[in-house]
Amino acid sequence: MAPVAPVRVANVNKDKCVGCGACMKACTRNAVTVWMGKFSAVNEAACIGCGRCTRVCPRGCIQLKEVK
Repeated sequence: MAPVAPVRVANVNKDKCVGCGACMKACTRNAVTVWMGKFSAVNEAACIGCGRCTRVCPRGCIQLKEVK
């Protein structure tokens, strides 16, 4: 049996995020929400770890993290 690939989800650094919404627009799974225009939050259950949000974030606030 082949090893299972780790599951990854987006993780937002709320201290750096300014809530511009670029990640929310890029997400095809509607997993990202901008809260009160201040920072983005990720619904980990909806995130598929594709990395689109990480590539469009102008401040580099989003990283993919491994979930066990």
